[in-house]
Amino acid sequence: MALCCIGFAVVNIVFELTDRFADGPYAEYSTGIAVMNWLVVGLKAVGAAVALLSVASRPRFLPPVFLGVLVWGAFAMLAVYALGSVVQAIGMASGLAGSADQIDLAGVAYVLFFLMVAAGFGVLAISYSRRFRLRKGVVVLGALGAPVALGVILLAVPMLLAALGVMPAP
Repeated sequence: MALCCIGFAVVNIVFELTDRFADGPYAEYSTGIAVMNWLVVGLKAVGAAVALLSVASRPRFLPPVFLGVLVWGAFAMLAVYALGSVVQAIGMASGLAGSADQIDLAGVAYVLFFLMVAAGFGVLAISYSRRFRLRKGVVVLGALGAPVALGVILLAVPMLLAALGVMPAP
């Protein structure tokens, strides 16, 4: 899972090093996209650290309960994001939102990748919880943090960037 996180972070870094969004339909959003790309790189690095720490034979750096919240939060956030993408694809395929023509192989691969990573973090979370006999409250707290984290990343940060004039308002 750590390698998945780092490998996927490299994609964002390549986007930034090659100015992927400097031209074309997203050019006016390029500064905001750059901020979001670097934020996501940081989150993916944290995800890699959480994955590695969760498989360590004994707790290091973080108390087991705190790391338990993080690993369950990572699982829940990825699962909510992936399931949201599946619902969006179903909406497109059924014609409720967009059209089935918008679904392509790259989009399907993207959703499958996130489902796989979510499942991987789910395995880490269950394993970690069993090893350290974490209470159900740790799971609940991690799971409740997922929608909050997604809301901040997908809604609050872009709104803040628009308010600061870093990218156009929607």
